[in-house]
Amino acid sequence: MEQKEEIGIGEQNRVRIILQIGSFFAIFLVLLLVVSYMVRTNGDVKDRFAGFYAEKRDSLDIVMIGSSPVFPYYAAPKLWGESGIAMYPLSSNVQRPVAMKYLVEEAEKFQNPKLYIFEMRMFTMEDAGLRENMAYTRGVTDNLRYSGLRNKTIQAMVPEDNEEGRISFYLDIMKYHTNWKMLALPSEWANMLYYNPHPLKGYTFKDEVGPLPMPDCGNAEGTKAIPEEQEAYLRDLLDYLEQGNHEALFIVSPYGESLEDQQMYNYIGEIVTSCGYRFLNMNDYYEQIGIIFEEDFADYGSHTNAVGAEKCTDFLQTYLLENYDFTDKRGEAAYESWDEAYVRWQGEMETARQTIAERIANEEYAVVEEIAKLN
Repeated sequence: MEQKEEIGIGEQNRVRIILQIGSFFAIFLVLLLVVSYMVRTNGDVKDRFAGFYAEKRDSLDIVMIGSSPVFPYYAAPKLWGESGIAMYPLSSNVQRPVAMKYLVEEAEKFQNPKLYIFEMRMFTMEDAGLRENMAYTRGVTDNLRYSGLRNKTIQAMVPEDNEEGRISFYLDIMKYHTNWKMLALPSEWANMLYYNPHPLKGYTFKDEVGPLPMPDCGNAEGTKAIPEEQEAYLRDLLDYLEQGNHEALFIVSPYGESLEDQQMYNYIGEIVTSCGYRFLNMNDYYEQIGIIFEEDFADYGSHTNAVGAEKCTDFLQTYLLENYDFTDKRGEAAYESWDEAYVRWQGEMETARQTIAERIANEEYAVVEEIAKLN
C-alpha cells in the first residue's frame, strides 16, 4: 500500500515538474515576443504598422499598399472627415512589389476592405537592385507580427543565399538585440504588443519645400516593358486578387517622372485594365489636381509636402466617390477615433500650411541628402 502511495506521489511530482517547465517556456516565449517587438527599430513605419493592427476588426473601407509615395501623399484623416471613408496605409519606404500580395493576405486577417489601392511607382525598378539593400525588405518583414504568413513573406523576399541569412529575418531580435535602449522609451512600451493606435491613421506630415519644373511627359504615348520579375509579381498579384474576388485600384502618384517612366506606366496600365481593374496615373492630371511642382513637393519631385498631399487627397476622393459606392460612416460610435484624427489633422495642417508658405516666400528649400553629397 505504501509502495502504491509512493508511486502515486512520484507521478504527481513528475506531472508538476512538467507543468512547471511548460509554464517557464510559455512565459519565456511571451516575454521574448514582447521584447522582440519593443527592440525593433522605431520610427514612422513601425508606428504605421502597429496602428494598422490597432484598428477595429473589419472597420476599414480601403487599405492602401505601396512605397513611400503612399503615406505623405494621401491624408487618411482628411478623406475620412470629408467623405466618411476609412482608409489606412500599409506602406514602407522603398517597398518591393513582391511584398504586395503578402500584405493583402495580412490585411485580410484583420480587415475586409471594400477596396485595395496599390501605388505602382516601384514596379519600374529592377528588383535585383532593391535586394542589394535588405533594409527595404526589413521595412515589411520586421513590421509584421509573428505568424506563419510572416515566415512565408520572408521566404518570398529573402534569397536563401542572403549574406544575413534568413534566420535573422525569422527571429529579428538577433539583429536588434543590442537595441536595449528602446526599453526605456514610453513609445516602445506602447508598441509591446504591436497594437498601438496611430493618431493620424498612418499619415505623415511633410512641411519642407523642394521645387522643380513640372514634367511635360504626362499623357505621353507608347509603352516600355517593366522589369521581368516585376511583371511576374504584378501578374501574380492580379491572379490572387481575382481568385479572392477583391476589388482593386492601381495608381501612380504625381512626381517628377521621365518619359521612360510614363511609357512603363502605360505598359502597366494595359496589363491591369486587361484584367478588369482600374488604373489611374495621376501624372496625366496635373491641371485637375492643381499640383504646383514649384511649391507642393517636399524633396524636388519625389514626395509631396502637406499642401500637395491635400490636393492629391482631394483628387483621389473625387475619383473614389465617382467610381465606387462607399457608405459614409461619419457619426458612427465605432469611428470616434477617426473623428479625433480629423480634428488633429486640421490643426496640424494649418500649421504646416503656414510653414510651407513662409518657406516659399523666403526661398528656404529642403536639403536632400543626395544633393548635399553632390555639393
